[in-house]
Amino acid sequence: MLPGICRSTVGAVRSVVGVSRRHFLQQSSSLGTVAPKLEDAVTNEDTFAGRALYMDAQSTTPLDPRVLDAMMPYSLAYFGNPHSRTHSYGWESEEAVEKARAQVARLIGADSREIIFTSGATESNNISVKGVGRFYKSRKKHILTTQTEHKCVLDSCRALEGEGFEVTYLPVQSNGIVDLKVFEEAIRPDTVLASVMMVNNEIGVKQPIPEMGKICRAHKVFLHTDAAQAVGKIPVDVNEMNIDLMSISGHKIYAPKGIGALYVRRRPRVRIEALQSGGGQERGMRSGTLPTPLIVGLGEACNISQKEMEYDHKRISALANRLISKVTGQISDVIQNGDPDQRYPGCVNLSFAYIEGESLLMALKSVALSSGSACTSASLEPSYVLRAIGAAEDLAHSSIRFGIGRFTTEEEIDYTAQQCISKVTALREMSPLWEMVQEGIDIKEIQWSQH
Repeated sequence: MLPGICRSTVGAVRSVVGVSRRHFLQQSSSLGTVAPKLEDAVTNEDTFAGRALYMDAQSTTPLDPRVLDAMMPYSLAYFGNPHSRTHSYGWESEEAVEKARAQVARLIGADSREIIFTSGATESNNISVKGVGRFYKSRKKHILTTQTEHKCVLDSCRALEGEGFEVTYLPVQSNGIVDLKVFEEAIRPDTVLASVMMVNNEIGVKQPIPEMGKICRAHKVFLHTDAAQAVGKIPVDVNEMNIDLMSISGHKIYAPKGIGALYVRRRPRVRIEALQSGGGQERGMRSGTLPTPLIVGLGEACNISQKEMEYDHKRISALANRLISKVTGQISDVIQNGDPDQRYPGCVNLSFAYIEGESLLMALKSVALSSGSACTSASLEPSYVLRAIGAAEDLAHSSIRFGIGRFTTEEEIDYTAQQCISKVTALREMSPLWEMVQEGIDIKEIQWSQH
């Protein structure tokens, strides 16, 4: 039974955000998370006031109210250090941490002893790439990765190159997927690790991880996958897929920010050189006091995702198809980036020819969208992921990523599509390139002169 202060606080939280998904959606309009009424938006779109509706689920997801309910007792009443072994405060927190560890493990088909808690996928990726590379550097000094990995993986590989490692950055095909034949041919006798993202964070394509796992196992190479955009959204089984290390992020699956996990296989054993020194927590791989409330939140988020994955995937697929059909049905020259079939449906990346993506983002001020990864969106350079799949520079500049999540509604999809159609049409009417195309001029044949 919860102490009085904890019960009253949890009750207050429930009354604000609700417990069930339906209640959350009903209440969220007062919090500014649901789209304005469509008829109001159409007549009053230039004087939009209030918070924009959220369509950037690949960047982050809102905290599920049920996750917050699970976390609250460990923020207020059960505040003990989980590493304190001499009193009940520590035992209570340790029990909660181990329960969450089991929940994370259950979601991915792992043993709970193989789960290491970290601050997020960036730290997990750093530990995997640098930790494995440095531990085995006396025998093997070659790393295999792809050109479309998250920046933290690419930067970790570059750091190892500075330490004398060789790194092969594999190209991807025009659909964003790695050619398995090219992947296998790139493996060398001194290859220690292959790191391949399971679901790309910009274009949503799914890499053939099970097949890569078999290839790596046959060549005695460890396989690491950044599964931040995959875990909790698509079925993942580390044993069936022959995955040796896997990175997980909490805030991508409706858990709090600042918490993640790293799966490290025990048999065959994967050895890691720790990146930070300390008390030797988490099997010596990640020292530091564990944040019990955040870990409890991650565990509950994994528990919810396991129960509702099939329902969420079906619903999000329908919403994604609805968005794509509405936009492409009303606007010409729209390109969907990435493989149309081997992809996670909640990540829709579209390029709108003859306009700038940044201009469209500014015009769509009532919808929170992005033009690519939040980790690189501060740069005005076109996405390196889109360049890697061979997208023309003008199309790479005109791409928009639509992120659809658990709490996205049909009304929000319809509103986003309507706004997108309206703003693209208006921007193209102002575009001299669009005018040339309408007159039948092939702009690719024009020799532009510099001034």
